[in-house]
Amino acid sequence: MTDVNKGREALEPLKLLEEKNKRLLDEWLDFPAHIHHSAFRMTDPPVERIKSRDSFLEMTKSLGIPGDRIVVAEKFAYGMGTATNGDRLILIWDAHTEYYSIQSWHIPEDKMLPIEHGPIIFPQYALPNEALGTCFNAIDIVVSPEQDLSPDLIKSSMPGHHLYGGRVFGEDISVVTSFTPDTEARERYFIYTASKEVLLRHLARVVGGIVTIETYYRLLMLPFPEFSQAVDQIHKLERGLLNRSLEITEELWTSDAKAVQTWLAHLTHDFMEASRFSEEMRFRLSASVPYSEILHATLHAQQEAPLPPFLPLYDYVHGSVSGVRDGYQQLLKRIDAFVADFQNIISVIRTRVNLMMQEQSLILEDQNLRLLANVDKTTKSQAILQHTVESLSVIVIAYYLSGLASYVFKALEKAGWLESATTASGLFVPISIVISLILTLVGGKLISKTMNAKQH
Repeated sequence: MTDVNKGREALEPLKLLEEKNKRLLDEWLDFPAHIHHSAFRMTDPPVERIKSRDSFLEMTKSLGIPGDRIVVAEKFAYGMGTATNGDRLILIWDAHTEYYSIQSWHIPEDKMLPIEHGPIIFPQYALPNEALGTCFNAIDIVVSPEQDLSPDLIKSSMPGHHLYGGRVFGEDISVVTSFTPDTEARERYFIYTASKEVLLRHLARVVGGIVTIETYYRLLMLPFPEFSQAVDQIHKLERGLLNRSLEITEELWTSDAKAVQTWLAHLTHDFMEASRFSEEMRFRLSASVPYSEILHATLHAQQEAPLPPFLPLYDYVHGSVSGVRDGYQQLLKRIDAFVADFQNIISVIRTRVNLMMQEQSLILEDQNLRLLANVDKTTKSQAILQHTVESLSVIVIAYYLSGLASYVFKALEKAGWLESATTASGLFVPISIVISLILTLVGGKLISKTMNAKQH
């Protein structure tokens, strides 16, 4: 069995326990209810996830929720407290990959008590003063005990000019909102139905659907301001690259080494900036595809039916995010193409540099060949000169030997020992040449031997 399979088997009981805890929580839920939901995006999820859970547990203790009514799992926790008047408060902490949420349910004991949007009215209730992360989603939901709410009553408690609503899950469960934040930066929702039994059966799903749609709608739209700026920035970068590429194309094959070096320096700096820009936008936009899929899957799962006179919920959400994911992906493709163009231009310049290096190498090789030819010519000239000197040396030595011998022959002729000194001198000339040649050869060998001995 692999380590991966062992890890999955070890996590399976935890998942089953968490699902069991969530089902137990669903049994506690009731209406009428006033619900606040707040989601916080974490900058360091592994650290802040644990800290947010600890902060949540401190919150439950400060509200006097007993330990036997607090359930804690790795990424999910909840607790339920009861006030002296019988009102219940259910607190839920839920952690995800890059955000966590805190959801508060105030369920009054008086089932006919009218509930209004705004602060939750429960003794000592308050969210942690310093919540970890940035709050990006805040919702205020009223699950009304009324079987029907008039459009005028709903409009009087909703900010904004337009109301959106529908019946969900194929049941007579009405959901209405304006998609406009109130003064507390919360979007308000009304949930009401003609059948209490139907709503109780679907209550967790209805609230969960609202929360999921709002959360992933906002996660999908969070990077939109950066996306708009990035579109302008990539246009500016593309124009700059186009102008530089035109300049390089016109002057590349007539440029010198200094110009090429300047281009490479500028392009390298621009390429680093483009790569940083690319990675930053990829980090911000890479999750848009799964976010969009979760959002649209949840929208379709609502099985929304019309609720006159309100505008459809689906139309607002779908219309707001339509094309956003594709726009994000097109921008990433555009950035990739831009980076690829950068690499192509740098490759062309590098090719030019290689050709210039080859040209310099050929020039240097030609210079070396010429130098070698001159050295060879000089060597040959020196050899000829040396042979000439050696020949002259033989002649000079033979001349001096013949001169010395003539003096000896003349002396012998006067003494009567030699009949003709002139004849003897003539006959001695070849002999002197041979002696001179032998002396020259022997002397050359001795000199070479002495030079070799000094070198070693």
